[in-house]
Amino acid sequence: MQTVTLNNGVVMPQLGFGVYQIPAEETAEAVYQAIQAGYRLIDTASAYGNEKETGEGIQRAIEEGLVERPDLFVTSKLFIKQTPENIAKETIENSLAVMGLDYLDLYLIHQPYGDIYGAWRALVAAQNGGKLRAIGVSNFKAAKIVEFSGFNEVKPQVNQIEVNPWYQRQSDLDWHNKVGVQVEAWAPFAEGRHGLFTNPVLTEIGAKYGKTAGQVVLRWLMQRGVVALAKSVRPERMAENIAIFDFELSAEDLAKIEALDMAESAFFDHDDPETVNWLIGRH
Repeated sequence: MQTVTLNNGVVMPQLGFGVYQIPAEETAEAVYQAIQAGYRLIDTASAYGNEKETGEGIQRAIEEGLVERPDLFVTSKLFIKQTPENIAKETIENSLAVMGLDYLDLYLIHQPYGDIYGAWRALVAAQNGGKLRAIGVSNFKAAKIVEFSGFNEVKPQVNQIEVNPWYQRQSDLDWHNKVGVQVEAWAPFAEGRHGLFTNPVLTEIGAKYGKTAGQVVLRWLMQRGVVALAKSVRPERMAENIAIFDFELSAEDLAKIEALDMAESAFFDHDDPETVNWLIGRH
């Protein structure tokens, strides 16, 4: 497994397993199977409603001797209405309690709304207290990450954002590199939108290496220095997604993928008032 080193020296696996939209009753088994397949980065969130089950899958893997706790890199997040400093502190404690863990490897502010500065103070305090090894944000655009990094003594170690072939965000990645914040991609497959898994460019590139379109996308992200989260409840697909470290895309391949950029989200615009209103109303 390839790794990246965050701006506080913490080492993070570059490929991970996300549990977004996995039903709670399926999550523990999916997490266990992912760890068995070789994933060491596991990503959940309080808003997903499956933190407890994520913890159960982790505990099973540890109890059965598949891994030890230091082998894993476990992430969770707090949502918009959990951002006031006192509530953020309680949310961090609750995440640890329901997951049955003494510490988390990464904790994120899930959305760029609400009392993000109050939440950040709570995250920094928890990091100083040894409960969080790394801290960061999610869905912050480049201007916001520059502002947030500039106005806090401790700047985010990670920003988890949408990155995929339809929304490549090279300018955003450049700014993250300038301020020293690691980009982590959610929805690297864009949930199959625009026919990603059968796209002729991606499938043609994959055929050169005996790989699928999905494997090409994940390899593309690895070569851009982006951490990626892949999700599946099927063990065979988990194994497929992690089998991306035995080939390298050529400069010509990378240029062909670059030409696929639509420069727009495959899901929604975080600057759209309707989107913000919907997110605020979720929890």
